[in-house]
Amino acid sequence: MPSSAQPTATHEFVAGTAFLGRGLKMWITSPRLMLLGALPALIVGILYLVGIVVLLVNVETIAVTISPFANGWDEPWRTGVRVLAGAAAAAAGILLLAYTFVAVTLMIGDPFYERIWRAVETDLGDAPVEAKRGLLRPIADALRLVALAVLAALLLLLCGLVPGLGQLIALVLGAVLGGWILTLELTGFAFDARGFTLTQRRRMLRARQSRSLGFGVLTYLLFLIPGAAVIVMPAAVAGAALLSRDVLEATKPSDQR
Repeated sequence: MPSSAQPTATHEFVAGTAFLGRGLKMWITSPRLMLLGALPALIVGILYLVGIVVLLVNVETIAVTISPFANGWDEPWRTGVRVLAGAAAAAAGILLLAYTFVAVTLMIGDPFYERIWRAVETDLGDAPVEAKRGLLRPIADALRLVALAVLAALLLLLCGLVPGLGQLIALVLGAVLGGWILTLELTGFAFDARGFTLTQRRRMLRARQSRSLGFGVLTYLLFLIPGAAVIVMPAAVAGAALLSRDVLEATKPSDQR
């Protein structure tokens, strides 16, 4: 019999986005649970909105600070460079907030999001009997992911300073990096509960990279819509639980399936 064709990267990417769609359906099936998950996202969202306003108010000062080399330039080159520098700084700052939003929200709303994750796991069956997350390792993992987010934001800042296609490259790269970081953060409940380290989690998600990115990039893009994160955050936790089970099953040795 002819072997079935392997799914393409595009097919896998689209399949990954479907996990978030299934998570969003929990607003219909479990609205009270999802409302609990929306509260921490609302609180962090308000704080981050204040941070964005402060950033935009001071963007001109930041642009001058990061482009001292242009002080002696003639117009319009000096103004042009500082407009680019200000736009890049604003974009990098907003991206940094977007990257760290999930980590901070998960830490604040951990009990609520663990209930959402547990509800999904119980519904799927064969859920971990007892979480093995502990206290210190999730915090350490969150700090490592925040550090990764800071490095990514700095990289995007440098890309945004490149004349021409720099801003477009920064936007595309930002979505990919942001989607990957969000996926790593949101799948923590399922992998930690089964005793996997962050390094092991990263390796297993990379084995299903297109599917993982499909879920993460769509989540990231929706988070950029003002106010959408409040609704999407609990759904993303549910979707990440579904994605985690899919990845764990796919990476399990064949004799254990």
